[in-house]
Amino acid sequence: MSELVRRRGTDERAPAADRPFRRRCTRELRRVRAVPQRPWARAVAAALAALLIWLSWSLGQALTAPGDDSVAARVADWGRNNHLGPVVTLVETLQYDLHPPRVGGRPAIALRPAAPPGGAVAHAAPRKAVVALPPRLVPPAGPPLPGEGTWQVLRTVAGRPAVIAAYLRPDAQHTSYVAAVASLDPRLLRFELHPGWSDPGPANWGAPYDVPAGGRTNLVATFNGGFKINESGGGFYLDGTTRGTLTPGDASLVFYRDGHVAVGVWGRDVSMTGQVVGVRQNLRLLVDHGVVPASVDTNIESGWGLTIGGAYFVWRSGIGVTADGRVVFVYGPALSVRTLADLLQRAGCVEAMQLDINPAWMSFMYYRPPVGGADPVPVKLLDGQQRPADRYYSTTSRDFVAVFARSAG
Repeated sequence: MSELVRRRGTDERAPAADRPFRRRCTRELRRVRAVPQRPWARAVAAALAALLIWLSWSLGQALTAPGDDSVAARVADWGRNNHLGPVVTLVETLQYDLHPPRVGGRPAIALRPAAPPGGAVAHAAPRKAVVALPPRLVPPAGPPLPGEGTWQVLRTVAGRPAVIAAYLRPDAQHTSYVAAVASLDPRLLRFELHPGWSDPGPANWGAPYDVPAGGRTNLVATFNGGFKINESGGGFYLDGTTRGTLTPGDASLVFYRDGHVAVGVWGRDVSMTGQVVGVRQNLRLLVDHGVVPASVDTNIESGWGLTIGGAYFVWRSGIGVTADGRVVFVYGPALSVRTLADLLQRAGCVEAMQLDINPAWMSFMYYRPPVGGADPVPVKLLDGQQRPADRYYSTTSRDFVAVFARSAG
C-alpha cells in the first residue's frame, strides 16, 4: 500500500512541471481538430475531391480511347487539350536537351529502300513499256553513299511505277540519320482525306476514321496529316463540313473530286470550288514557286510548332507537288524546318508544306498487292518509324491520307 502511495505521489508531482507544455499540446490538438470544421477548409477539400474525380475521369477517357496511340502520346495530347501545353512543351524541350540528335557518323541501314518480295521485275513495267524514273536525288550531306538518292519502285499500277522512294541523309551534320522521300504518280493514283476520331473529331465527314475492311483492295499508300486543328492556324474541310477556319494565306493540301491533290496558298493558288472535296491546312508553305522562303527561319517557336520549334532537329513530315504533277512526301528523324524544306525542294517540289511532327504522329506505309481475298500487306517506308504498319487498319485519332490505285495493279 505504501508503495502504491509513493508511486502515485511521484506521478502527481511530475505533471506540475510539464503543465505548460501539456497546455500547448492541448491547444494545438484542438486547432488541428477544428480545421475541418472551418468553411474554407471544407470548400478546399471539396474542390480537391472534385478535381481528383474530374482528373480520373478525363485522363481515363484519354487513356482508354480508341486507336493505338502510346500512353505517352495520349497523356501529352490530353495535356494540350486541357491548357497544359506549356508544361508539355517544357517536358519535350528538356527531353530534347538531354538527348539531342547525334552529329556525324554513318547510317546503320542501307541507303536504298528494300525492293518488294520477288524483286523489281515483278513490279516493273514490261520492257517495251518501261517508264523512266526521275533523276537520282542529290544528297545534301555531300558525295552520295552507295544507293543514296536512288529511286526504288515500291508499287506499280497497270505495269507502271506508281510509288517510288529514295533515302537521303538529311544534312551534312546529322549524317547517321536517314530521311525517306516518296514520289507518287497521280495519273495512276487517287488521294482521299480521312478524319481522325479525336482530331478533327466526330462529325458527318462522309469518310471513316480508318481504311475499313472491304475498302482496301486497291490501297497503295497511307500517310499522316497535319497538326491538331487548333494548333495548325487553319482549318479542316471534308464533304461539306469544316472544323477550324479555312484561312487565306495558309498552306493548304486540297483534294479534288477526280482524286488528284494540289498544294498551295489558300486564296492565292487554291480556293473553294465545286470540285473541292477536302482541304487540310497547316502553317505556311515550305517551298513556294520552287523557292524555300526566308520565313522558314523566322518565328521558329510560334510559327512551326507549339510543341517543338522549327529549329529543333526532330521527326518531321511534309508534302509537295512537282512541276509535272507528282506528289512528294518526305519524313524522317533529325529534321529541322529548313532541312525538311530543302529535301522537298531537292525532290522537285514547286509548292510544299509541313505536315505533322514528332514520332508519335508520323508514318508512311506502302501496301503490297493482296493475295486472294486477303488485305494488302502494309510496309513501313522507314522501319524506324514509331507507329505500326497497320496503323490505319483500325480507328485512328488523327487525320490521314489514303492513296488508291485508279485501276487494279
